[in-house]
Amino acid sequence: MENSKSVDIKSLSRKTLSNQVIDEIIGLLTTGQLKPGDRIPSELELMEICGVSRPVIREAMTSLEVLGIVNRKTRNGTFFADKVGSKPFSMMLALSSTDLVSIIETRVALELGLITLAAEKITDEDLARLRDLIEEMKALPTEDSSDVDKEFHKSIALAAKIPLFEAIIDPLQSFHQKVLEQIPLEDRNLAQTIEYHVDIYNALEKRDPIEAYKAMYRHLDFVRKKAMKRFNTEES
Repeated sequence: MENSKSVDIKSLSRKTLSNQVIDEIIGLLTTGQLKPGDRIPSELELMEICGVSRPVIREAMTSLEVLGIVNRKTRNGTFFADKVGSKPFSMMLALSSTDLVSIIETRVALELGLITLAAEKITDEDLARLRDLIEEMKALPTEDSSDVDKEFHKSIALAAKIPLFEAIIDPLQSFHQKVLEQIPLEDRNLAQTIEYHVDIYNALEKRDPIEAYKAMYRHLDFVRKKAMKRFNTEES
């Protein structure tokens, strides 16, 4: 291969060929044979290596391009993306859109991990942003704090300062919105919500990961129970 690295991809069976090609191409990254930004073998090279037809290769590459894992450059070939975007996570959310329990639990798992890291890395500027959002929440004319609440949680996610995680912040916000939509306005409690956010802020200001974890869990558990109350009612 001209201007590309030698790679090793195992032979494939005739079953679900395009999916197997996808797995093998992604495997080039996970095994370290290629790195983000590297050129992927051409269609002809992949056909020879994998022992499959051109349509199978093209189907696999199209899927990878849709997911934002590869970029096709006219005349120059196909390259792994330098950084994976949010599309894979957005698609996961779309596929799970009817599984409310999974969405709620995924949000809890992600945010509990994020806040412990945010407590270690948060800056004075980050804290000022959270303070402003709490004041904005206190001034709301109704019980609906969903927009400000989303910004508060997004600010915490950004405060964790994980470049790899930046790609899934927006899908995480979609998770957040979907959960809040399950809680009727009459079941929301702005005063209680503000109290939870103040507790979270105070823990972050102390740079205390354990206290921050506990404060976030209390808040998320409160929201989870409110959302699940409606879900259980609809199921019964």
